[in-house]
Amino acid sequence: MPTVELRFAALNGHVRTARMIATAVSRRAGVPAGAADEIKLAVTEACARAVRVNRRHAPQAPVHVALTETPDSFTITVADRGQTGDEVAPGPDGGLVTASTLLDLEPDSAAPPWWSEPAEEDVAGDSGGFPPGLGLALIEGLVDEVQISRGADGVGTVVAMTWHTGPAVEPAKPLL
Repeated sequence: MPTVELRFAALNGHVRTARMIATAVSRRAGVPAGAADEIKLAVTEACARAVRVNRRHAPQAPVHVALTETPDSFTITVADRGQTGDEVAPGPDGGLVTASTLLDLEPDSAAPPWWSEPAEEDVAGDSGGFPPGLGLALIEGLVDEVQISRGADGVGTVVAMTWHTGPAVEPAKPLL
């Protein structure tokens, strides 16, 4: 199970480098070429989120990215050193909130969405005016599997994104 790891300072300029490395490693891992754009966007969202979180709570801590190849899958994990729930918006069923819910595309009231006012701790104002968790909701639509968990030591968030590379399962043929 080959793994490539990288750690980088919480600077936006390093996100592009992580994206380029992830694209190159995914090709070597056998991920279909058609998934390259999804991988680029998912890695960009996950790394940009980790950079924002680290800059806010642990500016000296590096963002950790691991790219792991198995015979049937390619997984990219991105870990930050933030606080519980940082830029994660859990849905009512415990899963991730969908992008349309976060953006409240069909609001029930004339009130502004809950995320429109920056939180007190968001002094940097680097959320871009988007709700927390939007990047994770976008990632969920780009990958075959996504798992969000706490860091091994209970600090930070780990976003694991998996693309399946094994042979496709043939659909069952109907009996005549």
